[in-house]
Amino acid sequence: MGNVTMSGSSEVELTVGYSDDDLVLFDSVKLLVAPQASRLQMNIVAFCTQGKIQIDLNGSTIVFEANQIMACPSNVSFSNIMMSPDFEFKALFISDKMLQAILRTRMNSWMNLLYVRKSHVATLGAVEIGFLVRFYEMLKVSFDERDNTPYATEIIASLLRGGFLSLLGFLMTQLGEKFPPVGRKSTEMVFQQFLDLLSNQTVKHRTVEYYARELCVTPKYLSAVCKTHSRKTANAWIRDYVLDDIRYYLLQTNMSIKQISTQLGFPNTSFFGRYVKEHFGKSPSLFRKGDR
Repeated sequence: MGNVTMSGSSEVELTVGYSDDDLVLFDSVKLLVAPQASRLQMNIVAFCTQGKIQIDLNGSTIVFEANQIMACPSNVSFSNIMMSPDFEFKALFISDKMLQAILRTRMNSWMNLLYVRKSHVATLGAVEIGFLVRFYEMLKVSFDERDNTPYATEIIASLLRGGFLSLLGFLMTQLGEKFPPVGRKSTEMVFQQFLDLLSNQTVKHRTVEYYARELCVTPKYLSAVCKTHSRKTANAWIRDYVLDDIRYYLLQTNMSIKQISTQLGFPNTSFFGRYVKEHFGKSPSLFRKGDR
């Protein structure tokens, strides 16, 4: 057993089936009702075996039910959880670092599904769901017996890679995505690195020049790469991530507007107020009051 801390309006420590810095396994419905609003710095993969659940992800409501899988990138906020009495599920939280090590050259396909397509829920057949249930159970057994099993680390790594590649294949087939060749172009790597960098920044409200400098490319090149792989400019990606953070802090925390402005890197509350009004049509205080 282990513990994991999820951030929200208050920090909540939850007991789970297995946890370390890079991977968390759990299947207890009780864990879903503890935090009122949470944001986890890990990717989430969950599959429902019975019943259904309604949940808000970054302010958008989704329904997740039997024979469906839900996949979310790191730093997504979730709240307003409602579930049927018979709801049952299995879930993995996995760090960006471990996911990248597992998927390797296929990481760009994962990023495309979750960040560009924003595909969070897909319906799978009985065979695919059965595979994922057995994959989860094998992982749990491997973790439970790891101290008594030779080559346990290699076995777990192989299980994770095989399971996540199968999951990626299921999702791409279900969503009609084309399977790219094994080799990746340098532009795909730059785009993935940009999204990784952006999603892991506490202060995201920065210029394209800043992100380009961090990636050792020119701003013009970074913008062209983003347009090629997502039909969105680098500025649009930065804006969307900043707006997600603003929405989360205003609606899901009790931080003051000044604290939020400072946390997100705005020079002062006046500039922050103008930015919020420009994009949400309301002042921060009215947006907070009207959308809660």
